[in-house]
Amino acid sequence: MASREHVVRALWTLFEPIHAVTYFSQQARAAFADIGLIRYWDGYFAGRAAPLGPVGTAPVVAIFSGFAPALVARSLPAVWSTVSAEQAIEARSLGAAQTLRDLVPDEDVVARAAEALSRIVQRADTVGRPLAAANQALPEPADPYRQLWQAAATLREHRGDGHVIALVTEKLAGLSTIVIRSALDLDPAAMQRGRGWTDEQWGQARDDLAKRGLLTPGGAVSQSGCEALNRAELLTNQLAQSPWNALSDEEVRGVARLLAPIANACATIFPYPNPIGMPAPWDPTTDPQATAVPVAPVAP
Repeated sequence: MASREHVVRALWTLFEPIHAVTYFSQQARAAFADIGLIRYWDGYFAGRAAPLGPVGTAPVVAIFSGFAPALVARSLPAVWSTVSAEQAIEARSLGAAQTLRDLVPDEDVVARAAEALSRIVQRADTVGRPLAAANQALPEPADPYRQLWQAAATLREHRGDGHVIALVTEKLAGLSTIVIRSALDLDPAAMQRGRGWTDEQWGQARDDLAKRGLLTPGGAVSQSGCEALNRAELLTNQLAQSPWNALSDEEVRGVARLLAPIANACATIFPYPNPIGMPAPWDPTTDPQATAVPVAPVAP
């Protein structure tokens, strides 16, 4: 029998791709462009941060974790002179809903998943989780496609907030996360460029991780590094459990079966591997114990 912690990790592989359409789809890009946010990172930072209000660089660097301050500063707070937070929230919802409608035209399938996931979102504890709290507090949309996306986004940010807590606990937050994961399973050049870090900053972080024994002198992840990553992932799974605690194992799998066809449809627009480290979606029908879902970024 799979542990609840592992099942919760498997659930992440179902709501993460639903949420992530806002970063990868052409419909989402077009919705941001229509309100004047033509550059990719303007739409990304404005859309993701908008539930917090018109925030500036420092809180986003702290809350999002992993982005270079200079990259964030190119967009925030300047974008708020072009659009309001409310406009950014509407654009991200519109673009995501249009994407989901194109991928899953059966509205009944989406409505059932949206209703189930929205009930779970209402039970999420948000103390110490700023992005989850801000998304949870948004009015619930009437349109099932928007409702599903917002619920998935809230659960994703709930897990993400917890993940940052876990990385801070292991002293691996911020640039350290990106460098050590790039030594493991992500493209270092693409991640450094995409997150806005300079060669000097990247090299310093790599040297610091090597001094701590988390990377080898050659830049590979050491055994200690693997253990630290796995501890962080375990704590992330534990912190992500609260929205699901009131459900039985069968009820959890019932929600997973509602999400799976939608997640699989969304997965068709993502590369694998991808820059957000998202695994392939769980199939709860053929694999009820989620044996095919990796237990952590590093095999134990």
